[in-house]
Amino acid sequence: MTDTVSAENNMANRLVNENSPYLLQHAYNPVDWYPWGEEALQKAKAENKVILISIGYSACHWCHVMERESFEDIETAKLMNDYFINIKIDREERPDLDHIYMDAVQAMTGSGGWPLNVFLTPDTKPFYGGTYFPPVKAHNRIAWKEVLETINKVWHERKDEIMLQSENLTEHLKKSSRFAHLNNLNNSDDEIDLKDLVDTMFKNIMKAADTEWGGFGKAPKFPQTFTIKYLFQYYHFTKNEIALDQALLSINKMLEGGIYDHVGGGLARYSTDNEWLAPHFEKMLYDNALFIKVLCDAYQITGNSYYEKSIRKTIAFVTNELMNEEGGFYAALDADSEGEEGKFYVWTIAEVKKLLTVDSEIFCDFFNISQKGNWEGKNILRILKKPSEFALENKLDLDAFETSLEGSLKILLQARNKRIKPLLDDKILLGWNALMITALCKAASALNDDSYRVLAENSFQFLVKKFDSKVEEVGMYHTYKNGIAKYPAFLDDYAFLIESCIHLQEVNSNTFYLNKAKELTTHVINNFYDFDTGFLCFTNKNQTDVLVRKQEVYDGALPSGNSTMAEYLMYLSVIFDEKDWQTKAETMYKTLQKAIVSYPTSFANWAIYFLNKMYGTNEIVIAGKDFEGIRNSLMMNYIPNKIVMAGKNELKEFPLLNGKRFDESSTLYLCKNYHCEKPVHSIEKLLELLK
Repeated sequence: MTDTVSAENNMANRLVNENSPYLLQHAYNPVDWYPWGEEALQKAKAENKVILISIGYSACHWCHVMERESFEDIETAKLMNDYFINIKIDREERPDLDHIYMDAVQAMTGSGGWPLNVFLTPDTKPFYGGTYFPPVKAHNRIAWKEVLETINKVWHERKDEIMLQSENLTEHLKKSSRFAHLNNLNNSDDEIDLKDLVDTMFKNIMKAADTEWGGFGKAPKFPQTFTIKYLFQYYHFTKNEIALDQALLSINKMLEGGIYDHVGGGLARYSTDNEWLAPHFEKMLYDNALFIKVLCDAYQITGNSYYEKSIRKTIAFVTNELMNEEGGFYAALDADSEGEEGKFYVWTIAEVKKLLTVDSEIFCDFFNISQKGNWEGKNILRILKKPSEFALENKLDLDAFETSLEGSLKILLQARNKRIKPLLDDKILLGWNALMITALCKAASALNDDSYRVLAENSFQFLVKKFDSKVEEVGMYHTYKNGIAKYPAFLDDYAFLIESCIHLQEVNSNTFYLNKAKELTTHVINNFYDFDTGFLCFTNKNQTDVLVRKQEVYDGALPSGNSTMAEYLMYLSVIFDEKDWQTKAETMYKTLQKAIVSYPTSFANWAIYFLNKMYGTNEIVIAGKDFEGIRNSLMMNYIPNKIVMAGKNELKEFPLLNGKRFDESSTLYLCKNYHCEKPVHSIEKLLELLK
């Protein structure tokens, strides 16, 4: 058996000086890892060596597996050190590099994922790559050492072929980053029927919908909260019950499944099966922020207290497990603990019975806990029948049953907290924190809970204080840990931060946030906008260490920076009467229109624009001394197509507030599609107008 090494018996490599938890995990590998930077890149050129980049993230299960099997193995490390310049990259610190080289591997192999291992020429152009490679050939995957030997041999014997292949692949990446692959889907100048367009998107979403277990497509199943958001809005405008049913089914099945942590709260990244039973157990900040947002939609539409409880439980998970003392939110919790995936989260029936004694039988029956187990001989808590149905079948008082469940879950939580916890990825990412701020604003509105607003405001102040470089050319930073902020912020960071500004203003009516959004948007246009394509690049114009300035348009696990910017360029164009911003946004939507309609589950955040275009945007102003109570009452309602400003003083720099009456009692104004209704003086009258 080949020897392996650990931190106790091996010298640290260069990663020991990094901040990223993922890079620090590899700091004592025998591999001579470099972080991405000039030292490694110049060394590759000077020695004419192939660069091997290995990309992953701290909560990635298969990244840990490959580390244990290969990167901790002395024999394997020797091959890597002899043949290559080895660079470790945290995909969450450098999503720009991850996007580029993931595209390269997907172009070469048809699939992607993490760990991502890519071989580059000394000038950083990719020519071969893949994801997980086992130490010996298995599962139709070539052995890692065989890959290393083959690449080294080909580099020395057929270098010209590799250089040609890398040039061709790089040219493909450059073209695809500028939408050459979408040319056949680009829209013509023909007049469009908006009703037909939004109906077609709904039908295409339903073609992918799992009408039994919720969600869209087959396993692995991701939350796809933007698609759920579209269905909610489509229902709001059309009253199509099928849309509402699928949206609620998707949320309910996730909340009932193993992808949701019934004991401690919080959503895992995705499910490995169609029934949402078995997740990869890592919990990401962004997934929970996005899930909170659609839970708020569900609560506003239905008034069902089940969603209120779920909102509060998910926020409690984030604040308990991911929030630091300064008001920022950490990135993620690992899937593994003690070297095993999911060990922290699963149970045997014996453990549960010992902890619960009297209530254990009913509890185990309700949460699908058995002697056999439902996952690898252990049990993941899941709900197969609603509490009301289960209580009726078992002749239980519903209130008493639900109280018993809550008490039992608290007992399990106390016991679980004594286990060895999964690793916390304690870096703080600008964009993901901004998403959480928006989620808190949504919760503050839906639940009329001022504590969430205060939490959102405090978190925003933390971001402004810690992430602002104070240098115009740099702008904001992307990541922060241990008092150090670094890497210029990417498009997603700015887009989500602008979104959070707008939501903060809507819940507290402080125009500071709108002015901040304007400042950030101006910076984005000046530094990220591509006048040739009409889209925004992921990296700023001053960044020089990337092969391609990629333009991301797909809404994946996160909404794309372009779709988010387009949405809020439209919003801010009204707030500040900036017609150029409206034109830029409309150009983006028009360019992608046919792609959005054809593949709405890949462009769901984009798709919502066409609903707003068809049904119009409500411009709402609440003017007067007692505006706060009226604003809070308004914000509890589900009104997706709105722009809201409220205050007690006229502010002429904001067109919506200019010329309004500000008296002791508030006046409420509603304008839509270049037409204003007669002002009213109560929230009830305003809601009537909105209907």
